[in-house]
Amino acid sequence: MTDAIQVITTTENREDADRIAQRLVEDRLAACVQVLGPISSTYRWQGTVETAQEWQCLVKSRRQLYDQLEEAIRRIHPYDEPEILALPVLAGSEGYLAWLGKQVRD
Repeated sequence: MTDAIQVITTTENREDADRIAQRLVEDRLAACVQVLGPISSTYRWQGTVETAQEWQCLVKSRRQLYDQLEEAIRRIHPYDEPEILALPVLAGSEGYLAWLGKQVRD
């Protein structure tokens, strides 16, 4: 197991996703953020099943930065309750993981 994590969040438009990506990388909370989309999400919200077009952000970071990362996403995310999920990176190429570690805060 590594100390690397991938955090996932979604937004309703590309501009919000790009703003989140830019801020997280500028603040050295993420080494890289990939923006994917549009994607189709079906979910239950306030008792109703809804389907919406969204953009997904895949955030590459380190476990010890998760609390700061979540706080930063919540500060700039427009959703009332954004998806913020952290997944552990079990393994990865040695070179990529070394690069990731150098790009984010210590």
